[in-house]
Amino acid sequence: MAEVIYMPALSDTMKEGVVAVWHKKVGDKVVSGDLLAEIESDKATMEFEATTKGVLLYHAEAGKAVPVNTGILAIIGQEKEDISAYLNPTSVTTIAQTTQESDTTTTTISPTEEQSIQNDNDRLKASPLAKKMAEIGRIDLANISGSGDEGRIVKRDVEAYLQKNVPIVDTKIVEVKPITQEHLPVPPPVELPLITATVAATTTTIVDNERQAWSYVGNEQYQESTINSMRKTIARRLTESKNTAPHFYLTISINMEAATAFRQELNAMGDIKISFNDIVIKASAMALRQHPAVNSSWLGDTIRQNHHIHIGMAVAVENGLVVPVIKFADNKSLGQIATEARELGTKSRDRKLQTTEMQGNTFTISNLGMFDIDEFTAIINPPDACILAVGSIKAQAVVVNGEVKAQQMMKLTLSCDHRVVDGATGAKFLQSLKKMLENPMALMI
Repeated sequence: MAEVIYMPALSDTMKEGVVAVWHKKVGDKVVSGDLLAEIESDKATMEFEATTKGVLLYHAEAGKAVPVNTGILAIIGQEKEDISAYLNPTSVTTIAQTTQESDTTTTTISPTEEQSIQNDNDRLKASPLAKKMAEIGRIDLANISGSGDEGRIVKRDVEAYLQKNVPIVDTKIVEVKPITQEHLPVPPPVELPLITATVAATTTTIVDNERQAWSYVGNEQYQESTINSMRKTIARRLTESKNTAPHFYLTISINMEAATAFRQELNAMGDIKISFNDIVIKASAMALRQHPAVNSSWLGDTIRQNHHIHIGMAVAVENGLVVPVIKFADNKSLGQIATEARELGTKSRDRKLQTTEMQGNTFTISNLGMFDIDEFTAIINPPDACILAVGSIKAQAVVVNGEVKAQQMMKLTLSCDHRVVDGATGAKFLQSLKKMLENPMALMI
């Protein structure tokens, strides 16, 4: 008996999945625990293992979206087992085979009789395909002798019965071809071909008070690629966030001279290397302790103020963005945060994050300082009420005690959901964050 495996939900927001790589091909024998495929969800790529023993009779097309819980991912069963009924549930081969369509007659069956036949058929030993054929043809399996193991009724028994008896329903003949290797779906190329068009144009210029025309020919080129599940989810979630949450933005400048010296001392003393991003994560977590309203979520009819602090860390990956979560960041040391952030960053880029590692964020940080970006505004990452955008650290001329000095400066921009956080609330949070970053010894308390 074949086992149908449907596309699993690998995250709470996943609507469809795409098989990135199949590690088994149709016809291969598998056992429980074998790696079947790598599935690309809306957040990461995860390995999927077989849960039963048998032969891989069918698998979904790689690179094609399959709906969660309803789309067939794979079918595992016995070698050469007929699976056409699973792939084409509305049509069964040879159910209405007859030499002359005009000879077909129709017999009316009452609902009570039909239910009785179905109940009797369920109690008999028969393959799923044989039962499906009997259900569609309203055939009582009690009238058929089984030729399978222990008298089990199989497809050929139903076909033999139909050849000897006139079908009792007028069913349209549908031919279903057997599935062979050549009929299996082939993954389409992700990248579409480069399109080139030659375009002639004329430009008119004025030279020495005379109008002159210049002609030139150039090539217009473009290339299109399919949208993966991750990019679709990013587009959907951030569009919803931008359209539903009234954003406002607060920017503050931080003197990072003390933080720079603090980081150098820590890295000189220990084996764990601390980054500026680790320092910002720790400082943000401690500032959220003092301003719990910023650590909140809009839930429609209520506002949830979280007492735990889980910091989402935006990480750029190929063709997308993921947000692994450092949980209870306020209770962790800088060394623990640095170690966890490095591990999560590596797993993000390798597309090996687990679903639990991307859930539960109460506040998010997006850092583009390493790309030499001075400042930017970020879109709030639901269900958070705020997201902190971190710019680069650069030497700038700053007045210190009446003197102009070169100081390491950094700009932070807080995007706030005005339904939850007011301007003064966000400003007070940034003041506390500024105080901690400019006096980094407070992070050790």
